[in-house]
Amino acid sequence: MFVRLPGAMLLLSLVVMLLQLGRGCCGLPFYNGFYYDHVMNDKGNGNGNGEVHFNGVKLVVETPEDAIFTYRGANITLPCRYRYEPKLEMPRKIRIKWSKLREDNTKERDVLVAIGLKHRSFGEFRGRVHLRQRGEQEASLVISDLRLQDYGKYRCEVIDGLEDESGIVELELRGVVFPYQPHHGRYRLNFHEAKKACEEQDAVIASFEQLFKSWEEGLDWCNAGWLLDGTVQYPISLPREPCGGKRLAPGIRSYGERHKNLHYFDVFCFSSALKGKVYYLAHPEKLTLEEAKQACQDDGAEIAKVGQLYAAWKFFSLDRCDAGWLADGSIRYPIAFPRPNCGPPEPGVRSFGFPDKGKFGVYCYKLN
Repeated sequence: MFVRLPGAMLLLSLVVMLLQLGRGCCGLPFYNGFYYDHVMNDKGNGNGNGEVHFNGVKLVVETPEDAIFTYRGANITLPCRYRYEPKLEMPRKIRIKWSKLREDNTKERDVLVAIGLKHRSFGEFRGRVHLRQRGEQEASLVISDLRLQDYGKYRCEVIDGLEDESGIVELELRGVVFPYQPHHGRYRLNFHEAKKACEEQDAVIASFEQLFKSWEEGLDWCNAGWLLDGTVQYPISLPREPCGGKRLAPGIRSYGERHKNLHYFDVFCFSSALKGKVYYLAHPEKLTLEEAKQACQDDGAEIAKVGQLYAAWKFFSLDRCDAGWLADGSIRYPIAFPRPNCGPPEPGVRSFGFPDKGKFGVYCYKLN
């Protein structure tokens, strides 16, 4: 016989039915990527009946508002602490999860998950991350031997039963942005080729934030290049006709988002501090590219890459008025202290392009 239930009773019946269905599978409800024990004893976070009671207690996660700046190769701690309001007398069983946000902030990549003293790290972070738990209610993440790809935003997530609170920590690397085009000329790289070109020069494709910061520091370049978010842009400090016109104010010129396979541009790369050193090799005679590579090897080093030369110029004030080969077949030289007969009056890395023939010096890179 069909019985018509009042609205409130019908809603309550639906809720009870859904709860029963949730308990019917596997005995473990799935929440936020973790399985939770359905029954907790008095020492856990429940009352022994699978219920979690906070009774007005609030879980709070605290992370720094300002970005944390560091260098490639360093060890860094991303601070994260949590607390309960009001304070609890008994310790609670919690889970901690760190993840890295992608460029669009919509997806996350797992970095570390911890339960008590046990933890697991993931992907390229495996073996390089651990929790710092010097005091109660600390969940700070320690990253060792920072890589160029490690910059970005990280989420610290604290999970207590069905309570879940998180905070964001932004990690920025101090570095240098440089425009790059390959040997075969201007505007020859699609997005995927652009990313690879940066990686081959000991760099990564730059983010918009990194390009913007470099523009604030004076970067001026009229060729459009790919950025990490798939847009194509270029920085102009001195407006001029071939670069958007004299009437446009200085700034970042944007072509917007482009097709990553079909459209071709240059690329802006980002590099940071080095573990080794770049130096101009003292050699009795000028060299071809192949001879230059061999000369560096004979000196216990390897021929330097473009990103390494820029990093040495930026962070170690490498200054040499002698043109030399680099690994990609280009000829460049770094000027930290401008002077006559060494190019323009501004500091920078000068480029002679990719000569098909000729003999020059060479810049080598050697680990310390």
